[in-house]
Formats: sequence, C-alpha cells, structure tokens
Amino acid sequence: MARVIMGIESSCDETGVGLVRLHDDGTVELLADEVASSVDQHARFGGVVPEVASRAHLEAMVPTAERAFATAGLKLSDVDAIAVTAGPGLAGALLVGVSAAKAYATALDVPLYGVNHLAGHIAVDTLQHGPLPKPVLALLVSGGHTQLLRVDDIASGITELGSTVDDAAGEAYDKVARVLELPYPGGPPIDKAAKQGNPKAIAFPRGMTGPRDAKFDFSFSGLKTAVARWVENTERTGDPVPVNDVAASFQEAVADVLTAKAIRAAREQNIGTLVISGGVAANSRLSELAAERCAEAGIELRVPRPRLCTDNGAMIAALGAHVVAAGRSVAPLDFSANPGLPVNVVSL
Repeated sequence: MARVIMGIESSCDETGVGLVRLHDDGTVELLADEVASSVDQHARFGGVVPEVASRAHLEAMVPTAERAFATAGLKLSDVDAIAVTAGPGLAGALLVGVSAAKAYATALDVPLYGVNHLAGHIAVDTLQHGPLPKPVLALLVSGGHTQLLRVDDIASGITELGSTVDDAAGEAYDKVARVLELPYPGGPPIDKAAKQGNPKAIAFPRGMTGPRDAKFDFSFSGLKTAVARWVENTERTGDPVPVNDVAASFQEAVADVLTAKAIRAAREQNIGTLVISGGVAANSRLSELAAERCAEAGIELRVPRPRLCTDNGAMIAALGAHVVAAGRSVAPLDFSANPGLPVNVVSL
C-alpha cells in the first residue's frame, strides 16, 4: 500500500515542508513542495544570521506545512511517516525543525526519521529522474558544502571522496559578489553578469589542481582572494572594473575545477552517472560545462530542476521515503539535532 511521507527542512535560511508518496514498487512521487525563505532578512548583513534564521523558521513552520497539505489535497491524518533534517546545519535552525517534527509525529502517532541534509540533496533527484543507478557519483555544491560523494545506496551507503578544505563554492560566490558590489546571495547576480562577460578575459587560478594536491578535494579561498586583489589593483589605477568580465572569469574557474574533478572521480571509480545538486547546481555555466564534459566522457548527467536544487522539504521527504523503503530504524524521540552530522550517517 502506498505511503505518504512528510519532510521538514530547516537547516539554514529556508523553511521547507514537502509531501511525497512512496509507491509499492519503490518509486517516489512528489505531492507538494512549499518553502518560506528568510533570505531577504539576511541580505543587509551579507550572510545568514543564525538567530534571525531560527526566529524565521519558528514563525514560518506551521503556515508552510498548511500550504503543503493544501497543495497536495491531503490532511495531517494521511501522513504515514515523517522525516526531518537532523543535520548538518545551523544548530538553532535545526532544532526548530526537529522540534516541529517530533510534535507532528507524536500527535499523529507515526514513525519519525532524523535524516541527513546532504543525502537529501542527492535523493531529491529521484523525484525528477527516477531511481538512482547503483553506484552513482554525486557532486554536491551549495553555500556551505562542496563535496564529491560515491553513493552505493542512498538509504545507507554514501562515501565522501573529496570535500572543500576552505570556502565552499557558494560561499565564494557570495564573497565575490560583495567585492563586485552585487546583491546577496551572490550566485544569481554573478551568473547573470557572467552571461554578458568574457570568461577568458582574466586568468584566475584553479585551486587544488596541482600534481601534489588531493585529487578530489576543493579550495576556493585562493580564487576569492585573487578576484579581490585584481579588483583592488584595477581600482587603484583608476580604471573602471569590468564587472561582467570578472564575473565570467571567476565563474569559469569555479565550473572548470568542479567539473574536471567530477569527471576524474567518475572515471577512477568506474561510475557511469553523475548527479549534480545543491544550490549552485542551478548555475547555468556549471550545468553547461558539466553537460559538455559528461558527453565527451560517456557519462550520464542528472541535474534536478533549480527549484529542487535549493534547500526544500521535498528533498527530505524523498530521502525519508527511501529510508522507509529500506526498512531503516525509526529515530528515538529523544534524538537531537547534530550541526556536524557526517554525510555517511544517512539517518539516525
């Protein structure tokens, strides 16, 4: 019998509630995906303020859930299980979602699963493209994370091949946007400006690509600093800063490193499918270059639509459905949020 899974996400600055239906054949159907973002409240600070995010989650949780059920045409009593982001993320923000999930699970007397936010970004692809091949390589790129992951089983078998040693790609976008006096968050305005610029105008460095560097790790701090120094030097000479060219050249450096390492990992791991997810996966140049290089290497590329790439409740509901289907243990009601939850721990 098909089961309805409710997913709750509150790891950063989006309050998400998603509803999916887990069918008997293991397929997962998206029923509703409602998100309330507090990004505008953080914009004047140039980054996420944890206390502001926590308060926003508290205010948005119930209205967002009500919209999700209205969209799906369901009642709370239709829910068969609940999944909630247990980590990683901001401690206060996570606690709001975990507390809400415990309240709903207790009131409805349904199983509760504490799941991994990062694994959710991978699982969400199944809502658009169907079941994941085994194994699959995942490139997770967001404001807080840049990782290459081998996924043998989305419900239990995820291995980190590489990660960022400093700034995540999305974080570098935000910092470069600030240097170029573009709005926060930096991803969309840099992507827009880059389309009008020349990606070969400035030879910005490709971090962690030397022969002695860890082959699957990333570093974007040096690139961010190189952009800032280039802009400072240009301003010092009195010349106008070519914002579009800087944005295009910076973006090309990021996309080049991300896709080159992903293709290398897929080849060395003998994996034929690459999934790119996380907020930066919505970047046009990253998707374009990944498609080119995957086609050349004979690798299937899967990228969820932009709405599913950013933080949302649907991805947590999708992961919850896979965890339920795998028969994983229900989380104890006294479990707590874990801001540093490792990616190999898919569910608590």
